[in-house]
Amino acid sequence: MSATSFTVEQLAQRIPDGAKIALPPDYSGCAMQVVRALIRRGARNLHIVGVPSVGLQGDMLIGAGCVGTLETAAVTMGELGIAPRFIAAAKAGSIKLRDGTCPAIHAGLQAAEKGIPYMPLRGVLGSDLVAHRDDWKVADNPFGENDPILLVPAIKPDVALFHVRKADRKGNVWIGVRRELMLMAHAAKECLVTAEEIVEGDLLADEATAAGTIPGLYVTAIAEAKEGAWPVGLGGAYPADAAHIADYYEQARSDEGFQSYLAEHVLTRNAAE
Repeated sequence: MSATSFTVEQLAQRIPDGAKIALPPDYSGCAMQVVRALIRRGARNLHIVGVPSVGLQGDMLIGAGCVGTLETAAVTMGELGIAPRFIAAAKAGSIKLRDGTCPAIHAGLQAAEKGIPYMPLRGVLGSDLVAHRDDWKVADNPFGENDPILLVPAIKPDVALFHVRKADRKGNVWIGVRRELMLMAHAAKECLVTAEEIVEGDLLADEATAAGTIPGLYVTAIAEAKEGAWPVGLGGAYPADAAHIADYYEQARSDEGFQSYLAEHVLTRNAAE
């Protein structure tokens, strides 16, 4: 099967229960149609890695009971506040939390990208995070004296999932300036992508797009999905649907409201998806 011949539902089916999934923040290209498909199929025990944070998509997956572990620097709805279903789950203890920082998460993914077991990092030393992360180690710098350094283990996602403006039929995907998506694709075992459009030609052969293109070598499967990031925005294509997101936030502040939101916007598949 060609990398570009998949559907949104087929991408969701490729993500098994228990998978470790790297997801970008709301401003970076969220595959929201696949997220809704994951909720519809009842995905469970996912290990979400926010790169370096998550917003609406993470909150929806948590609220729907799809998440077992969350590893991220933040779960935020921007100016609206902290994500409501995340707060409810954290208070209830229904998900395992692995607090991180933006540099630590990027460092872990960079280690996986390079095929090495860990990445050294300085900025977290002295914080409470070091005491609460038993998988982080403080070691002596072998090239210095009395110079401790933090070792962050490689973060190896089973799947990187994101949305882009365009892909070509060779399986190359254009991410523009969103370099965290490149890192996710390099670090993960599989990379699943939705695209606003599948274009003819070769994105790597065009100097205008080549520098911002992930080669098809790193991309497992692509599904065309018009407005695939909605209701969050997609840079250069469309803004976030602020009214819809605000309505979600208000409804998701209660269990009943969240279930009502799912029934209206997620569980009944939109014809466009």
